[in-house]
Amino acid sequence: MRAAFIEELGPAENIRYGELPPPAPGPTDVLVDVEAVSVNPVDTFVRSGLFRTPVEFPFVVGRDLVGTVVAAGPGAAGFTVGDRVWCNSLGHGGRQGAAAERAVVPVDRLHHLPPGVDAAEAVAVLHPAGTAYLALFTHGRVRPGETVLVGGGAGNVGSALIVMAVEAGARVLATAGARDAEYCRSLGAEAVLDYREPELSARIREFSPDGIDVHIDTSGTNDLSGAVEVLAHRGRIVLLAGARTQPALPAGPLYMKDGAVVGFVISHATTAELAEAAGSINRLLADGRLRARTIERVPLSQAARTHQRIEAGELHGSRVVLLPKES
Repeated sequence: MRAAFIEELGPAENIRYGELPPPAPGPTDVLVDVEAVSVNPVDTFVRSGLFRTPVEFPFVVGRDLVGTVVAAGPGAAGFTVGDRVWCNSLGHGGRQGAAAERAVVPVDRLHHLPPGVDAAEAVAVLHPAGTAYLALFTHGRVRPGETVLVGGGAGNVGSALIVMAVEAGARVLATAGARDAEYCRSLGAEAVLDYREPELSARIREFSPDGIDVHIDTSGTNDLSGAVEVLAHRGRIVLLAGARTQPALPAGPLYMKDGAVVGFVISHATTAELAEAAGSINRLLADGRLRARTIERVPLSQAARTHQRIEAGELHGSRVVLLPKES
């Protein structure tokens, strides 16, 4: 089968496109004929070695796929040949990745795709939406009526955060560039502030005088001083990006507010947490409310180039979907 893979950690140029032996499913695995694969920043972290995880070479890159079941092990109950399915947690912890014509998925990491949902449209949002769900509910513990600040609201994770927070009954304030303000409002943000605003903290307090209950900055800036300044009593700051940042923490003001700072990466989520997120993701996919802003469909053979584009910051709110059948 054709696949995008590496034989050693390193730059995007290490990604090769070529033939590999087809994978064989174990007793609790499902073999999937892959229709579409997305490319995420975390894929570049694993490939480069920034995010250390067990890797067996040759290593197929990629996390997320949508495809069709072609075989299921005897212990893979709930899936039959012909089912359309998705996964957003391959390529980590010793699991081979998704960027191939066929992939093996452990049954507890596989989910049914709602009827009528386009493969590329779905795969483009699986990773951002999973991240958003964990940030809001698993770690942010958001409740109806609370105020959520989404930093970088026009991005892939940011837009999913807005949609999910609004659906949960929260008030949403987003920060974004001026050109993206209307897009964020169309997703349900009550107010959108320019992240370059020199008096941003004061503007945030105008919107929410009692403070921010859940503060999530998707840009990876991780300005903890600014976040604590606008935090509400018992507010939560959730960190999910900026692996290299080392911000100063204003500990005194944080504990005086009974505040909390928690960080997570979706790669460490349990299968139970991922399954819970999948229920919300599928509901929003079926309703058409969870969609990528822009999707580029390219052949699987462009995996290396796509990694380069992500690392160069060339994709502004756009998602690249690799199509194995068009390589």
